[in-house]
Amino acid sequence: MQEVWLQQTIWTILPPLLAIALALWTKEVYFSLLAGIVSGALMYANFSPLGALETTFTVLGEKVGANSNILIFLVLLGMLVALMNKSGATRAYGRWAARSIKSKRGALAATSALGVLIFVDDYFNCLTVGTVMRPVTDANGISRAKLAYIIDATAAPVCILAPVSSWAAAVGSSLPEGSGIDGFSLFLQTIPFNLYALLTLAMVVFMIAANFDFGAMKRSLPVERETEHHDEDNEGEPTAENGRGRIYDLVIPILVLIVFCILAMLYTGGILEGVGVIEAFAGCDAALSLAIGSFCTLLVTFFLYIPRRVVTFSQFAESLADGFKAMVPAILILTFAWTLSGVCAEEYLDLGGYVKGIVGAGGIPMSILPAIFFLVAAGLAFATGTSWGTFAILIPIAAAVFGGEATNLLVVTVSAILAGAVCGDHISPISDTTILSSTGAQCNHIEHVSTQMPYAILVAGCAFIGYIVSGLTANGWMGLLVGAVLLFGALLTLWWSAKRKAA
Repeated sequence: MQEVWLQQTIWTILPPLLAIALALWTKEVYFSLLAGIVSGALMYANFSPLGALETTFTVLGEKVGANSNILIFLVLLGMLVALMNKSGATRAYGRWAARSIKSKRGALAATSALGVLIFVDDYFNCLTVGTVMRPVTDANGISRAKLAYIIDATAAPVCILAPVSSWAAAVGSSLPEGSGIDGFSLFLQTIPFNLYALLTLAMVVFMIAANFDFGAMKRSLPVERETEHHDEDNEGEPTAENGRGRIYDLVIPILVLIVFCILAMLYTGGILEGVGVIEAFAGCDAALSLAIGSFCTLLVTFFLYIPRRVVTFSQFAESLADGFKAMVPAILILTFAWTLSGVCAEEYLDLGGYVKGIVGAGGIPMSILPAIFFLVAAGLAFATGTSWGTFAILIPIAAAVFGGEATNLLVVTVSAILAGAVCGDHISPISDTTILSSTGAQCNHIEHVSTQMPYAILVAGCAFIGYIVSGLTANGWMGLLVGAVLLFGALLTLWWSAKRKAA
C-alpha cells in the first residue's frame, strides 16, 4: 500500500468541509459533493490525477455495492408513492384532510404525530410522512421548509429513542467484542439522557402549540396552490389523472409496509432460528429488511388495485418507471454523499482515526467527557454526514476510556455521543436523512438546511450545557432538567419577543 502523506491529519477534514461550504454558497449540491469527493481522492492519491480517478470510482463502487439494498428500498418506495398518486388515493386523503384539518397547528400536529408513529427506520419515515402530509400542509399554507423540518425532527430523533428500530441495532453493534457490556442494554439506558433527541421533540411540540417561527424559517413561504376547478357532483368520478382510489387505498399500503418491514427485521434477525424478539431486532439487517418489506408491499398493492380497477395494468407499469425517475435525484445525492464519506473512511484518508487520536490523547477531566464527546460527535457527523459511522468510531473509544464498566458516567457519555451524532447528522447538508427529508417534502435542499440550522443549533446549545451539568454532577437527570429549562426559557423569550414586534 502506498504511503499517504495527509492520512490521519487535520487536512482530512478539508473534503467534507469543502463540500458543505460549496453547497451553502453555490446552492448546487451535486457539484459541491463531487468537488469534495475529488479533493479527497486527490489527497489520498498524493495529488496524482490518475490515482484520484481510480480512488473515486473504487470508493463509488464500494459504496453503491454496500448500500444496494437501501437504493432498492428507495426505488421500491418511489414506485409505491407513484402508485398511490396515480390511483388517486393521495388526492382522496388530501381532500379528506382538508375538510378535517382546518388550521396550520392541526396540520403540523398531524405531521409530527405520523413522524413519531413511523419509528422503524428514518428513511422510511422521511419519505412516507412527506408523501402523505405534503398535500395537507400545502392546503394549510405551511411552507415546504417547515414541513421538511418537522419530517427531519421526527425521523432520526425518534428512531434513536426507539428500542425497535434500525438505529437501535446500529448502536448495539457499535461496542467492540469482549467489552463486557451488552450493547442493547446500554442503548436502553441512554434513552432518557439523549438530550438532543428529547429536546428536539419537545421543541417541535412547543413550536406547534405556540404557532410561531424564528430565523430563516420565519421568512420561508408556502407553495402557491393552483386553484382547483371541479364540479362537486363529479368529485368521486375517476379520471385519467386521479384514478378510483379512496383513502383506504393509501392507508392500507402504508400499514402493510410497516408490518412487513417489522416482520422482515425479525426474519433477518433470526427469529425463525429461535432468537428472541429483542435479539432479532438488535441483530437484523435493516437495509435488507426494508427492501423485502417494500417489495412485499408492492405485491399487495398490485392485488389491492388491479382487481378493483383502481388503476389499469398499463398505469401500474407506468408508475413503476415514474417512481424510479422520482427517486433519481435523491439516489444521486445519497451516492455522492456515501462516496465522500468513504473517501474520509479508515481505508482512505481516515478522518475518524484523526479524531480518535485527539480524543484518546488523554489529559481531559472525566467530568467534562460527556460534553466533549457531544461536540466531537456533532462535528464528526456534520463533516461526514453519517450518524452510524460516528457511533462506530466514538462508542468504542468511550468504552475503552471507562474500562469496559457500564457506570453512570459511561451511560451519559454514550448518550452524548448518540445525541451529538444525531445533531451533526441533522444539520449536515450531506446527511442522508437531511437529503431525504427535503426530498419527502419536495423542498429545496439548501433551503431546508439553512432554515433548520438555527433551530438545531439552539437545541444543541442547551444539550451541550446539559451534558456539562450531567458530567459535573454524575447525574443524567440533572442534565436533562437543566437542558429542558434552558430550552423552554429561550423559546419563551423568542416567542415573547415575536409577539411584541407583531404588536
